[in-house]
Amino acid sequence: MSNSTHAMTWRNIAVLAVTVASSAGCYVVPATAPDGTVYYSHYPLPPVGTPIAVPPPATSTAPATLPVKLYPSNDQASHTGIVSGSVTNMMTGKGRFVVNYLGEVLGGEATRVSNDERRGVASAFSPGGMYMSCEYQMNTPYQGAGTCSFANGARYQMHIGN
Repeated sequence: MSNSTHAMTWRNIAVLAVTVASSAGCYVVPATAPDGTVYYSHYPLPPVGTPIAVPPPATSTAPATLPVKLYPSNDQASHTGIVSGSVTNMMTGKGRFVVNYLGEVLGGEATRVSNDERRGVASAFSPGGMYMSCEYQMNTPYQGAGTCSFANGARYQMHIGN
């Protein structure tokens, strides 16, 4: 091995050692405060040889946003046709419900009825004063059906999911 190759190898090892030593102390990890603000803090690495925990596989407890379709079930509702919206199932017995009705966006929540993990109620309201109430039953966390009534007397059959 020539002197220049030998020097190059030692230089590469030295650069690698400095890089490892400088990054082995800690990581800067972004975190989110309860108000949504992102901040950065230092997170020290565990000592060498400490076993690293492997995260569990993803489960079905992640929130799921599902499409909602409302089909008219009386004369008052037949003037609008099918109404579309969405519900975000938080997988905690609660959800966020949004529907666009007659040019107004109604927003609210869906909540499971106690003692029955499949049945629930949903309510939504718009800044213009329109409101709606629904009752539904889920046959899976991603699919269900129910009925909805609006303040103007319109009634719909609700289908949740694909």
